[in-house]
Amino acid sequence: MSPPVPAPLHGVRVVEVGGMGPGPFAGMTLADMGAEVVRIDRPGGLGVFPGDPTQDVLNRGKRSVCLDLKQPAAVEIVLAIAAQADILIEGYRPGVAERLGIGPADCQARNPALVYGRMTGWGQDGPLAMRAGHDISYIALTGALHAIGDAGGPPQIPVNLVGDFGGGGTYLVMGVLAALWEASRTGRGRVVDAAIVDGAAHLLSATHAMLNTGTWRDERGVNMLDGGAPYYAVYETSDGGHMAVGAIEPKFYRQLLAGLGLGDVDAAQQDDRSTWPETRKLIAIAFRERTRAQWTKVFESTDACVAPVMSLREAAEHPHLRARGTVVEHDGVVQAAAAPRFSGTPALAGTPPVPMGADTRTVLAEWGIAEGLISSVTDKGTIS
Repeated sequence: MSPPVPAPLHGVRVVEVGGMGPGPFAGMTLADMGAEVVRIDRPGGLGVFPGDPTQDVLNRGKRSVCLDLKQPAAVEIVLAIAAQADILIEGYRPGVAERLGIGPADCQARNPALVYGRMTGWGQDGPLAMRAGHDISYIALTGALHAIGDAGGPPQIPVNLVGDFGGGGTYLVMGVLAALWEASRTGRGRVVDAAIVDGAAHLLSATHAMLNTGTWRDERGVNMLDGGAPYYAVYETSDGGHMAVGAIEPKFYRQLLAGLGLGDVDAAQQDDRSTWPETRKLIAIAFRERTRAQWTKVFESTDACVAPVMSLREAAEHPHLRARGTVVEHDGVVQAAAAPRFSGTPALAGTPPVPMGADTRTVLAEWGIAEGLISSVTDKGTIS
């Protein structure tokens, strides 16, 4: 058996200036891909993780340096680290990094090839740029929240997947890696403006395309992919569980009807909207005749695109996810393994999250920070 191949970003150095949600998610993802990630934490932390911070898996695979960036010596340390890094990411409101002295111009003056990633909700400019917000605020403004929910009911919150992690952290990772590729060829870094509103709107590209062609109505629960179609919906079972149905293609739809014993439903009328209410009623009645486990058994060997709706704890034990190691227990903490996967490199979770500031002296010494500078901030209580 060949030895494991280092992950693709092995040797890439990343500085993550401590923030919330999408920024740490981006840093975790870069660490999962093999980058060396150093997180700059503020004294006292952000106080937003509801539990033991050493179980915050968004900080796995990273080392923590604690600095008070209100102190000039601490700012000098960040600039010295940035001078040796490939990527720096931060999640301040526009202008804050500049006021601290660690903005793009400050850092790229020391390191012209540095890729500087900026993670915000509203972006670096625009009328709302300086306003506070959270995931729900950003997806509300893009139309994404409006599109999710039952017909006639209120919008439904998709946790914070669409904004923070889909439109935010994921797009920050894509942006800094694209800029890193350019910097490797040109020696010039870029500033990456990753705004959640931009990413969430970009995720709606296919929906906009259907809206433009008249195949998507700008309301909830009446379209093919939002629960409006009876063949793409969630149904309750006799034991209070639920089955998710996604039988879009005609051949899959026929298998759905066959599995449910609905031979009298005309499969040729699948996309006739006038038939949807009656078909939905018949499918709902059928699903309520058996338990979730029984329906899972009926459909698990078919291509009807029917799956049981699992809780988070149930999903971790599902045979498919267990076989792939998709959800793992690492140092006593259940978490998703690294994604995506690369040939030759195991899809593992990174090293466990460490207490804030646990690696301060080790990292600064490794990165060649002068002992005199370290001592000066120690004496001033700027470092921990």
